[in-house]
Amino acid sequence: MAIATTHKWLPNILVPHVSKRQQQQYHQQSMYFIHRNHRPMCKGCYLSMNGCKEVENKRKATEPVGTIETRTLSPVASTAMAIYSLKMAISELKEDSPFCTSSGIVRVEVPIEEQVEAIDWLHSQSHLLLPRCYFSGRKQKSVPGNLVSIAGVGSAVFFSQPQPFSHLDWMSIRRFLSERCPLIRAYGAIRFNAKSRVSSEWLAFGSFYFMIPQVEFNELEGGSMLTITIAWDNALSWSWENAISALQETLCKVSSSIVKYPKQAPPTLILSSHNIPSKVDWNVAVDRALQMIGRNDSSLSKVVLARSTRVVPTANIDPLTWLACLKVEGGNAYQFFLQPPNAPAFIGNTPEQLFHRKWLHITSEALAGTRARGVSLELDHQIELDLLTSPKDDIEFTIVRETIRRKLEAICEKVTIDPKKMIRKLPRIQHLFAQLTGRLRSEEDEFEILSSLHPSPAVCGFPTEEAQNLIAETEVFDRGMYAGPVGWFGGGESEFAVGIRSALVEKELGALIYAGTGIVEGSNSYLEWDELELKTSQFTKLLKLDLPLKQKVDCK
Repeated sequence: MAIATTHKWLPNILVPHVSKRQQQQYHQQSMYFIHRNHRPMCKGCYLSMNGCKEVENKRKATEPVGTIETRTLSPVASTAMAIYSLKMAISELKEDSPFCTSSGIVRVEVPIEEQVEAIDWLHSQSHLLLPRCYFSGRKQKSVPGNLVSIAGVGSAVFFSQPQPFSHLDWMSIRRFLSERCPLIRAYGAIRFNAKSRVSSEWLAFGSFYFMIPQVEFNELEGGSMLTITIAWDNALSWSWENAISALQETLCKVSSSIVKYPKQAPPTLILSSHNIPSKVDWNVAVDRALQMIGRNDSSLSKVVLARSTRVVPTANIDPLTWLACLKVEGGNAYQFFLQPPNAPAFIGNTPEQLFHRKWLHITSEALAGTRARGVSLELDHQIELDLLTSPKDDIEFTIVRETIRRKLEAICEKVTIDPKKMIRKLPRIQHLFAQLTGRLRSEEDEFEILSSLHPSPAVCGFPTEEAQNLIAETEVFDRGMYAGPVGWFGGGESEFAVGIRSALVEKELGALIYAGTGIVEGSNSYLEWDELELKTSQFTKLLKLDLPLKQKVDCK
């Protein structure tokens, strides 16, 4: 497995400002992950194939796999019956070995008449020490059969490397996808800055981490679907026999009992809360950024600075409970959950689309400027007008919108912006918003789309290189996948959100909550700090029994 090379990173691990005991736990967890991945074979649930592993024949590493197929079994009434059908299907496949190709991917799906939420299904599998993922797109028109959200456990094939996500890595993923099987998808995320030092809590994710789930639950409009996926490639030392045996073992551990979990977090006492940077250091960082922006010899017009807040509660935080709570107030947002083996869970509720591509049609969004919602309709309208007429917010928003427009024009025949500027209202926050639509010159430009649009000026700044350099010089914590692309690749279609409004939840160590804000001419460090507080409030409000203010600590 390519990720076993992570031992080369250890001298560069950036340990966050935590206690000595927590640092030791981080180190032990990192070493444990590296140790496990050096083993050529692990116990059942850790067995998988890294699709980015190097093979001797480079051509074979990029050409489509020999078999790509979807099989649909007869509909059943319940999840328990679907598991039984899939177990029977696996037994038949194992006995007959119907595929003669040296590589392939096969999806077997069972429609379920019962309506079950994907997040409840995933919560019911929390006993499994498997890689897990969840992705819920925005609400669409209610059409029977529409895919609402997916949850997956285990990986039929995963894709991860310590090196930056490259065109070869993209090709390694694409070879397992096909327009004929649109629901075979690779779900995952990419680091905000692959060249920055990696802290121990992000180590297991690599520079990117994508997975095609072994067992996947699809929540549909008016029904559900349970699926299994088998992937094999002799060139990657993962045979059909390996793949089907690992899948069989995983499916035997999947629970058929679905528990509908309450969409509220239990009251939790916070032992400590640490901000990096502290409020004092934040003021210094913002003032320095404003000086850079104001210099005559600097081209920098915007930089997005971020904050990491570690909260340690008295009881472990259940990341799926948090995500379920976020989903309730998600509105027109994406919810995601990604957890490699032996790793924390990266979760989020992001309103920002990076891009959605279907065939040659592509959409992207500009989102900038932030205000709270008003407690009354009248106050909400006043706040909306203030945001629409604010010169400072207009500068920030225009930079974002025009940068995305130029990047799309480089790969599209035509780009339209409609609306050019309006308010997008979310349950707790409102933003300036514009939608951009284009027609690609070629579907093969997908890697170019991702490379071009990330990092967007909404989470990095403008110009990109100057903003990234200032971020690297200023921030003393690792953003990891925060503000990076989060989403999926599929045959003929792909969709990515920007991984903001997110947190990294780690058993015994609490959670790291991330938030950022754009600094432009006219920014005020005190107001920007208040904006960070507003953005993290969707997480902190779930920890209802708070400490007295004097016990909260800012780490310097």
